[in-house]
Amino acid sequence: MAGRILVLNTGSSSIKYELVDVDTHERPARGLIERIGEETGRITHQAGDAPPYVRERPFPGHGEGLDAMMEAFAAAGPDMAPVAVGHRVVHGGTRFTEAVLVDDEVIAAIEELSPLAPLHNPVNVTGIRVARTAFPGVPQVAVFDTAFHRTLPPEAYTYAVPQGWGVRRFGFHGTSCAYVSRRAAAHLGRDLTELNLIVLHLGNGASATAINGGHSVDTSMGMTPLEGLVMGTRSGDVDPALAGYLARVKELDAQQVEHALTHCGGLLALTGTRDMREVRGRHDDEARLALEIYTRRIRKYVGAYYALLGRVDTIVFTGGVGENDAATRAASLAGLERLGIAVDPALNQAHTTGERAVSPQGAEVPVLVIPTDEEWEIARQARALIS
Repeated sequence: MAGRILVLNTGSSSIKYELVDVDTHERPARGLIERIGEETGRITHQAGDAPPYVRERPFPGHGEGLDAMMEAFAAAGPDMAPVAVGHRVVHGGTRFTEAVLVDDEVIAAIEELSPLAPLHNPVNVTGIRVARTAFPGVPQVAVFDTAFHRTLPPEAYTYAVPQGWGVRRFGFHGTSCAYVSRRAAAHLGRDLTELNLIVLHLGNGASATAINGGHSVDTSMGMTPLEGLVMGTRSGDVDPALAGYLARVKELDAQQVEHALTHCGGLLALTGTRDMREVRGRHDDEARLALEIYTRRIRKYVGAYYALLGRVDTIVFTGGVGENDAATRAASLAGLERLGIAVDPALNQAHTTGERAVSPQGAEVPVLVIPTDEEWEIARQARALIS
């Protein structure tokens, strides 16, 4: 079934959207609806090369946000008429290991998984419900961030805890990993099935993933997106005894500790800001220490995944920080030259965009920058499913 796919990425107070034609590789429009539920909301709609269509008014809920999107398409174009709507859903648990057509049963199952992703799954469901009302009869497709990691072996996803707890590692950023691993193979002119990759998705959320032959074999995020690397507001790895200690010493309950580690940790805890660009712009001891902690954690995971894979054919940086922060790329791989991993200063610092190598020519382990495109990947998977 040829045609345009509308991709929706619904957040707690925002909706990102993009219209994608997988067959023609056209992307006629994209937009962002911000500050849903606040006094003043904003929609920015970009149709092709036309000037942005921007409107500000309150959006009490996501329904009003999607109404504004429909108005933007009507006013600024293009003709939408999607053949399907693709939705980013963060947590699919063990039930959803690939994209699925949405029905009432699927919605109920996504809601049941909300305790594993309380910040994401409920608003993902809201977006699906609103889109089903806005586009009656149009197939709705859920694409799960956890699905790419369905190939994790038991020794990677099993925690050494009482099995009656029913917990395990799931991993996230899978939609991004699926896209950039395919693009990395194409950039190298090699078959993905013969490659070992380490993907470093560095943004406000950050993760490292070891990929063997196109299959995820280990990843830094765990049962939730909190585990692993230092992030914008998430602590990443900490001593599991921390919660008990803080309960005894600071009289904090489990919910307070979880909230602090998720919303008040990471770069924000170390520097007072979660924005890497602001941290880079400072030259005080606090910022320098934060950057050393941030890149040291990445380097630890690269070394661990090199040992796990036995051979690494390429390292891929993606995400807002991974794609745009040359200093983070260099510091994250510093000292790994004996493993064949190096960054060329000139290539790394060049003001270029798009897919590119930042390692020396002929490097044993090419280091690539591959801009992620989760919207395209969601559209691709939705298109494949409805076909």
